[in-house]
Amino acid sequence: MAYWFWIFFFYSWAGCLLERAYAHRTSGEAHPVRRCMLLLPLCPVYGLSMTALLTLPPSMRQGLWLPVAGAAAATFMEYFYHLLCQRLFGVRFWDYSGVPCNVEGRVCIPFSLAWGGLSALAVWIIQPPLEALIARVPPALTLTALLIFTADAVCSARLLAVTHSVSALRGGA
Repeated sequence: MAYWFWIFFFYSWAGCLLERAYAHRTSGEAHPVRRCMLLLPLCPVYGLSMTALLTLPPSMRQGLWLPVAGAAAATFMEYFYHLLCQRLFGVRFWDYSGVPCNVEGRVCIPFSLAWGGLSALAVWIIQPPLEALIARVPPALTLTALLIFTADAVCSARLLAVTHSVSALRGGA
């Protein structure tokens, strides 16, 4: 269980960094509009996507199947995460409506292809040292991180449910 928590946590954090770098690169904003759900610097959709990919059978995570499975897992999670946040909290963290080949603005082919490439890089390059690091994490640190994450998730969900505003997560209204 600790293994999956840290996989989710690490890739959620890495996804937040990726989101910030992408927003800065494409819009030049030093502090881009927050696309993450949590007050912590985490984008859960990335953690959920990698967790989904890593739970697939090993045969689907090898060779040319890996980018295909990564694209499919991330696209699936991105669609349903977006749908869930919209239905539960009345918020849209992203909108691909202006991107060609999109589905309800939730997912689109260009980003699905990017997720496939990023998934392959993550599994081939990041995952082996990450697994070694996770194996050395003391249980007390895992419990502490899980408690902080849970408190943050509950507070953030409540804030979104009340305000229906992604900007509220940054202190705005």
